[in-house]
Amino acid sequence: DNFEDLLAGAHTIDTHFQSAPLTKNVPVILALLSIWYSNFHKAESHAVIPYDQSLRLLPEYLSQLVMESNGKSVSRNGQAIESTSSPILWGSIGTNAQHAYFQLLHQGTHLVPVDFLLPLLNSSDQQQQLKLVSNCLAQSEALMMGQDDDTDANRNFPGNSPSSTMVYSSLTPKVLGMLLAIYEHKTFVEAMIWDINPFDQWGVELGKKLAGQLIEDISVNETSGHDASTSLLMQE
Repeated sequence: DNFEDLLAGAHTIDTHFQSAPLTKNVPVILALLSIWYSNFHKAESHAVIPYDQSLRLLPEYLSQLVMESNGKSVSRNGQAIESTSSPILWGSIGTNAQHAYFQLLHQGTHLVPVDFLLPLLNSSDQQQQLKLVSNCLAQSEALMMGQDDDTDANRNFPGNSPSSTMVYSSLTPKVLGMLLAIYEHKTFVEAMIWDINPFDQWGVELGKKLAGQLIEDISVNETSGHDASTSLLMQE
């Protein structure tokens, strides 16, 4: 039943992506925002921050989806693309992120667009959930508004840092299916605008091919067919 609900959530977004006007089409809007910041504002990475322990592995999944699909430098017809392609996608759950790298997001020298994923309900402890929701909204507000402090530059926050917040009641299988489909369609839209084929991974295949040869060569202590650096490492 839960798997059927997951598929139903994905189908909801499939239908939305197919029929919603571009001005209200969630995957299209997210893709255009991503391209705007990466191609026109030179943002090299993108953070996904779920304030939901159940989604702690989502950033890792999305990093594979996004970077394996769109980490390309040539178009579908084999020509070099003229813009940057996929940003580096990373992130972790918000309760850990706040004390790990949010200092850089607020006051660092890198522009990093952020996606916040925020559940509103927690059946076990709603008072604790209120604190979680408040912390998430505080981070997005701080990124946008910053803080002026004319007396101490160390306490001055420039603000004007981009973020998007996706809010849902609670993480049901249907909601999870919707979230996954949103990011899958977003990745596809980016690929079409960059004129990239997101469905091959020749860079991954190269590593597998070389690994197969290395297994054979290391087994017989044969290093002559490799570059000097790799040969020395094989001898170790």
